[in-house]
Amino acid sequence: MTWIDYVVVAVYFIVMIAIGLWAMGRVKGQEDYFMGGRGFGKLLQTFAAFGAGTGAHEPIQVGRTGWTSGLSGVWSALMWLFVTPVYWITAVWYRRMRHLTLGDWFVERYESKALGAAYAVFAIIFYMFYLSTMLSAIAKFAVPLMGLDEIAGLDLKYVLIPGLAAIVIVYGVLGGLTAAYWTDLIQGIFIILLSVLLIPYGLWALVKEFGDPSTQGFMDGFTIMHERVSSDYFSLFAGPSAGEFPLQYIVALTLLALVGIVVQPHFIATGGGSAKSENEARIGLVVGNFLKRLCTVGWAITALIALALLAGRPELAVDPDLVWGIAAREILGPLNLGLVGLMLACLMAAMMSSADTYMIVSSALITRNLYAAYVNPSATDRESVKVARVTGLAIIVGASIVAITMADVFAQFTFAIELPILFAAPFWIGMFWRRANGTAVWITIAFSALFFFILPLVIPMVSPEMRTDPAWTTTTNRIVKSIKRTATPADVARHEAWVEAMEQAKDDETMRQKIGAEPPRCEVGDQIEVVLISGDTSIFWSGGVKPVGEESLQMISTVQDGAASILTQRRTGQLQGEGTFKLDFVLYHYIGIDLANVSKATLETLRLPTRVLLPFLVLIVASFLTPRTSESVLDRYYAKMKTEVDPDPETDRRNLEESYSNPKRFEDRRLFPGTDIEALRPRKSDVYGFAISVAVCFVVIALLVWLAGIGS
Repeated sequence: MTWIDYVVVAVYFIVMIAIGLWAMGRVKGQEDYFMGGRGFGKLLQTFAAFGAGTGAHEPIQVGRTGWTSGLSGVWSALMWLFVTPVYWITAVWYRRMRHLTLGDWFVERYESKALGAAYAVFAIIFYMFYLSTMLSAIAKFAVPLMGLDEIAGLDLKYVLIPGLAAIVIVYGVLGGLTAAYWTDLIQGIFIILLSVLLIPYGLWALVKEFGDPSTQGFMDGFTIMHERVSSDYFSLFAGPSAGEFPLQYIVALTLLALVGIVVQPHFIATGGGSAKSENEARIGLVVGNFLKRLCTVGWAITALIALALLAGRPELAVDPDLVWGIAAREILGPLNLGLVGLMLACLMAAMMSSADTYMIVSSALITRNLYAAYVNPSATDRESVKVARVTGLAIIVGASIVAITMADVFAQFTFAIELPILFAAPFWIGMFWRRANGTAVWITIAFSALFFFILPLVIPMVSPEMRTDPAWTTTTNRIVKSIKRTATPADVARHEAWVEAMEQAKDDETMRQKIGAEPPRCEVGDQIEVVLISGDTSIFWSGGVKPVGEESLQMISTVQDGAASILTQRRTGQLQGEGTFKLDFVLYHYIGIDLANVSKATLETLRLPTRVLLPFLVLIVASFLTPRTSESVLDRYYAKMKTEVDPDPETDRRNLEESYSNPKRFEDRRLFPGTDIEALRPRKSDVYGFAISVAVCFVVIALLVWLAGIGS
């Protein structure tokens, strides 16, 4: 980075702080601070949903999986695509709740202040880990952009993470959700720039490096990209990693995401709760998330360009996570136009647009569901806003500490994504079924916490011998697939990069293991044998298994499948399990399902039945065995959820009073009148909006395939 890049970043920070100071004067009470007075229209709702839903780790993640898996790696972020149409329905729920937090919803629906407090605690832990992944990603990927890994003798992350946290704290704590939404509008534009900026410059870099700039334009970069990279890297559902993202895995990821996303705490705001009306809520949430899906298309194309341009980089042979940063440095740096600084600002925007909203939502939960519920129930609006500003600061500080002290970004992200299992079933079932009650919810939360989080950690502590027991250290079979094809320039460059990386790491055994096996040594046009190794995945241990002493591989079978030769092997020797114990897979073990021949993706898919179905089953059974919630509370709650929101607060209040006085006024619209199921018949707007959203999903996929196919 040069001085002009640092100027770009500094100007960006100054604008963010100025917006916070401006919004501070608009905060009069809790609804202003936590929900911006519920006055946001389509534009701000769209960019709020877009900004809060787009993290700094995602373009980096697509860069990495694109480098290792080709176009199919886009599913590491595009797995949310088919969840998006459901947002057309759920946005209405969040607006009709008329609450400031999802904790308030649990209090109302289940008559339990304690459930609201438990949800607030969940939100604190969730955001500390979820935000920490973004802070860690920024720190890691700023290294190649800034050209340094320390400042004043300190590791870069010890300077950058607190600095970013301080900026978010200043404008978010001062201005509340209004500041967050206006900064999200600006940051959303930056994220879109981030998603497309590298494509034209990257294509032109390909032409300058490997083509003839005097006769070729930047669009010829697509042709060069296909000439340099093997065709198997351009398949959307199968790539060089031989099924890292097969169809069943994509479906499982979509369902898991759908079940858990609805209870992520920020959805009460960005999901529609802060909008003027239901229409603004729906359009903002759906359009904002489709904007993100389109940006994901840009990230995928950028990853393919990087594959063609940077295959010879030894740094990427060691750590593919650096793809995005190195691509930005090598493509934009020589122009000296401040574009490297702009790219860094864009990555910061992707993080900060999420962090500000998460901070406000977390502070709302702490203020309303902990402080006002248990510490000071008579707190005024002014006092509550003061508490919110202090607690919002604490969330960002906590996330910064996690980011600095935890080195495993993926572990932070995985833990955060799995936490919503605790509250997902109570939300979905409570939304539609009157029989669900607070006692049953506590039983479900206790079961989920024990089964998915506590026992997997405690069991190996109580019985450490399990880590070396052959019954629990089994792995899937190792599959060695050999494919013969013509070598491309990228294959030649990859081997050269591997040789250079191994030379640089000759005295570092850990680094040499990270680099992996030697790619084929070749010249362009040679017939090479590409060896793809998959399987050999621990079935019962989250951290995999490692050998204890000598180990060997036992041959199982050899199969010829067209041009590919497939060798199946099994590890022998004593192994030791690492990480936590996958208790849910014990169920498959005892019902006799042999998992030895399944792929890693199938193992991940098999988490779906236990993590989705078991909490729902426990809640349903427990609800039948425990007392109902009082009918008057249920009548009032479901009457409210059926009453359409009017943008005018006074009219909306009168409509609600009418519904409360006559809870049966919507009986003729129920799908199952006279039962405990409170689902309404869908309106035309529900059906048409959902159908159009599904169609747009396929348009996004078609656009991605078309762009990737240009020049082939």
